[in-house]
Formats: sequence, structure tokens, C-alpha cells
Amino acid sequence: TIDLQRTSKTYSCKETWDCRLFAFFFTAKPPRTILQPDVSEGNCWALEGRQGQVVIRLLARVHLTTVTVQHISKHAVPPGTVTSAPRDIAVFGGDADGEEETLLGTFTYDVDRESLQTFPLQNAPFPRAFSYLKLLVKSNWGNPAYTCIYQVQVHGKRAKP
Repeated sequence: TIDLQRTSKTYSCKETWDCRLFAFFFTAKPPRTILQPDVSEGNCWALEGRQGQVVIRLLARVHLTTVTVQHISKHAVPPGTVTSAPRDIAVFGGDADGEEETLLGTFTYDVDRESLQTFPLQNAPFPRAFSYLKLLVKSNWGNPAYTCIYQVQVHGKRAKP
């Protein structure tokens, strides 16, 4: 599930008339959209601005190994429209609210590669299990208003109780 209290604000397009017209045809998707299998064009969560974060609470404590991020392929949309894709990303693990988070890795989502990209985490499998993962988007590919994430998958091995 998504921890909405620690997740960035969803982009809301309301500044100009053309933005409001666009918003009439496009409804903002909630952050939980990134956990769904539907990655059709426009079915993404748009976080406000070039930077932001999403916190994913895991079903159980997990020894994390990799994280997969997906944005729509630049070949599926008109040229120059993948500027909203995340670029520089950091991944953190945590176990309890208020606890210091552990940096698990940093990577770059490359819009010139496949749309579904899997990144190995440092020291994977991490010797410690985590109950949540924070995906911190540090930059995108140029869109100043919002950053879209289509899907995030977390991989690892469930910790023994």
C-alpha cells in the first residue's frame, strides 16, 4: 500500500485555461496507480514538480534485492513527450516511522532504454529486512510541472517471522 502521509502531493493542473481544459479530459490518478498492472498511456501517478517521493508499505518485512520502475515508452507517444519521466532516483528502506532510513541505491531511469527498467540495490540482498520502501525522485527529464510514474515493483525475499 501507499503511505499517503509521507508521499508527495499529486499534481493538480489548475493554473491556466488550457490546463483546466486538459484537466477536463484527464483526471489525476492517485499514488496507488503505480502498484497496478495497467500501464496504458496516461494511467500514471503524476507527482507535483520535478522532485518528490512515494513511500510503499510492504505486506511483510522483506530483504530487498531490486526495484523496477516503468514509464511509458518514448516510441509510444509523440516526440518530446517523455519529459515527465523520472530521471535520477534514490531508494531507501525503513522499518518504523521516525527511524533513520537506509539508502539502498541510486540510479538513473533512461528514457532511451526499455520502458520497464530493473535496478539492483546495493549489497543485495540486504542483510536487514524492511517494512517499507521510499522511492525518491531527485529529477525528471525536463518537465517543470510534474513527474509521472507508471509502475513500481519491489523485489526481494520475505523475512522469517
